[in-house]
Amino acid sequence: MGTSVVDVGPRLAVVLLLLTALAAAGGRLSGLGQERPVVTAALRAAVQLSVVSLVLSAVVGSLWLSAGFVLLMVAVAAATATGRVTGRSATAAGVRRRVPVAALPIVAGAAPVVALVLASGTVPLRGIAVIPVAGILIGGAMTATSLAGRRLREELTRRRGEVEAALAVGLLPREAALFVARPAAATALVPPLDQTRTVGLVTLPGAFVGVLLGGGGPVQAGAAQLLVLVGLLATEVVAVWTVTELVARGALLDDLPR
Repeated sequence: MGTSVVDVGPRLAVVLLLLTALAAAGGRLSGLGQERPVVTAALRAAVQLSVVSLVLSAVVGSLWLSAGFVLLMVAVAAATATGRVTGRSATAAGVRRRVPVAALPIVAGAAPVVALVLASGTVPLRGIAVIPVAGILIGGAMTATSLAGRRLREELTRRRGEVEAALAVGLLPREAALFVARPAAATALVPPLDQTRTVGLVTLPGAFVGVLLGGGGPVQAGAAQLLVLVGLLATEVVAVWTVTELVARGALLDDLPR
């Protein structure tokens, strides 16, 4: 493979096809019915990453273009999270106006962490460094927002009677919703907490492996991974907190008792 982490060529294409076929076969034979989504996701990933790789080659040399690309990440993340939280397409009537609202927990979670690591000089202020770090944090915030928001929607629907009872005894709408919402939203933090607690003992995540394969030493790899994990943890806690408040205030979901 030389100095490349992955040997780009016909063998890679064959391996990717075989892995997609394996996942699709598993989705069909298991009875889960996920063979079509698996193939679609793999094809989309291949196309999107090919395009993004070309775009990044053009933008990483400019901080302004890199900042524009980060804003594009936020927009796509917000649209994705909106669909997950509301259970409807982000392009559906009445849902589009909630996309900017769904962007708030993503920005609230990722922006302070990105600002801190850049202002401290821990990550150099260059497009080649800013885009990957911002992408990891925005992705984490999106996932946390989606998981927490979806869980909140399900729990508030299932326990609607409890919210109405809390309103009946004099609680304000926000307080009544939070009575049910907070424990449900906290479950969205289980994956990042488990990943942080078990790092190095169960898995060696992507940043660690990437630095090692890129020629860095174990200490550099450990430092990079620690920065990513703790940054993600801070990002996702703030994102979950923010989306919980937005849902409780009726800013993201329509059918809440008031």
